[in-house]
Amino acid sequence: MNLQQIRILRETVRRNFNLTEAAQALATSQSGLSRHIKDLEYELGVEIFVRHGKRFLGLTEAGREILVHAERILTDADNIRRVASQLRSADQGVLVVATTHTQARYALQPAVAAFRREFPRVKLTLHQTSPTGILNMLLEGRADIGVSTEKVADHPDVAAFPYYRWRHAVIAPRGHELEGTKRLTLAELARWPIITYHEGFTGRGMIDRVFAEAGERPEIVMEALDADVIKDYVALGVGVGIVASMAVRQPDERLAALDGGHLFDESTAHIAIRRGRYMRGFAYRFLEICRPELREDAVRTEMAPALATAEIV
Repeated sequence: MNLQQIRILRETVRRNFNLTEAAQALATSQSGLSRHIKDLEYELGVEIFVRHGKRFLGLTEAGREILVHAERILTDADNIRRVASQLRSADQGVLVVATTHTQARYALQPAVAAFRREFPRVKLTLHQTSPTGILNMLLEGRADIGVSTEKVADHPDVAAFPYYRWRHAVIAPRGHELEGTKRLTLAELARWPIITYHEGFTGRGMIDRVFAEAGERPEIVMEALDADVIKDYVALGVGVGIVASMAVRQPDERLAALDGGHLFDESTAHIAIRRGRYMRGFAYRFLEICRPELREDAVRTEMAPALATAEIV
């Protein structure tokens, strides 16, 4: 048994048992991949995959148990490389932060600027994706840190720390009938076409829940992945917008901010890391820049149960 066989096992599962895609991801041939899998099954004496002809349909019961240990082995192998890199050069390397457009555009800019000043030789990559994408990147080891309101606080293999709290804001075109309304209600808001975030982004689930609990069924005429697009179409008169409050901190002469922040519950953005993943010193420093309470010793203490067997200190 070797690491390449274990990588092939993991990648085959990640690619939904599509051998062609798994082979492409690992820069090998499909026949080579199949041979490695057969060799691994022969060595272990059990079948790992459920098959129909040459197609893989899923994992056997043994395969599911083996995958758990395979993930741990590959995490540990990655940790060994990271330890060596840390010892070679503590102030240079790569830091990948997976986040949404809203966090990258409105929340992370001060932290990124401060980090770049402190660690000019570290390549910092902001990967913008969906909350589900952020979680997957953390779990698959493709991101060191994730920042999101949704998903990252709900998975047992991820340690998520509160970053900041925020609310939604309601915006309308200048001169709109609702402009100047005191203490806007959900019923008044629901009378108008709504533009807001796509499902799964920036508190959209909470928006839907609040309307449903009030017995209101607003017409969502447009959904977008980021606040800038929402604001542009609100300014065009397509509808009234519901956006994250930090997206309207700077005045926009095209838009009127309505008195509607009280309509929606408070949300919490989280900073997250995968349990058991070795963190470079500059990655811990990024967490602390974002939120001073997240000192390296505090984060390690929070992660101690998971790191006891997985992280080299």
